[in-house]
Amino acid sequence: MTDSEQPHFPAESAEVGPPSPLTGHVPAGEKEPSNGETSSAVRDERHMLEGPRSRWSEFIRVFRIGSELIRGFRALHFQGPCVTVFGSARFHEDHAFYQMARGVGAEIAKLGFTVMTGGGPGIMEAANRGAKEVGGRSVGCNIVLPKEQHENPYLDQMILFRYFFVRKVMLVKYSQAFIIMPGGYGTLDEAFEAMTLIQTGKVYNFPVIFMGVDYWTPLFDFLRNTMLENQTIDKHDINRLVLTDDVSKVVEQLSTCPSKPTIESSAYIPSREWPHFAPKRWRWFGE
Repeated sequence: MTDSEQPHFPAESAEVGPPSPLTGHVPAGEKEPSNGETSSAVRDERHMLEGPRSRWSEFIRVFRIGSELIRGFRALHFQGPCVTVFGSARFHEDHAFYQMARGVGAEIAKLGFTVMTGGGPGIMEAANRGAKEVGGRSVGCNIVLPKEQHENPYLDQMILFRYFFVRKVMLVKYSQAFIIMPGGYGTLDEAFEAMTLIQTGKVYNFPVIFMGVDYWTPLFDFLRNTMLENQTIDKHDINRLVLTDDVSKVVEQLSTCPSKPTIESSAYIPSREWPHFAPKRWRWFGE
């Protein structure tokens, strides 16, 4: 092994680890975000997850969480049924997965759904971009992070959240289906959240579609050969999932969503309304 091939280990003084659960301080090698508002939001969620604080702090936090939920509800109340696309922020425009997500976003919009993503770059940008290119609706639920994640430029509306769990509520609440593109920890978290809610009957059996056969095959092998074999899941928990690279297969699956096309818009894209409740705007709420 040559010198250039030698693995690099950081010096002990620069060791990077998670924030201390007792102090909340960022360890050596980490940096707080430079934006003051972002830094405050990150610290707030970190403090919430570290255990009990003063009663007054917890009381204020409950109202802050409640106000964030209300803000999300109001922002998304009239967006119509959405299809949420999950995926990594790390894929650039020239990547095959980016182009796949762009095509998926366009097809979702053509069916009349609003394309919803995390609002950031990469796969999220691609799906939002595809929707906008065919005249569809496109929204993003972004999150305040220590390393700021800026919204992509293809959004009709962007809602910024400080709490991950509030953001996930929005991504699930307004969705008719979930498209899981290649991604990392966050994508897996969101995918299994949706799958757990469906498995436990908390939401209807909406389509859950994994795109990227080569990328996701090892995960499906683990589901079948380890989890199913050990009976920690049932066969139908796997059979309800779709694994494909074919956009037409996605369109076929989305045709099973409870929401159906209703009114033709000025373009060729149908407008969709909720099948059980079509929200009406209230002027005294400024809607």
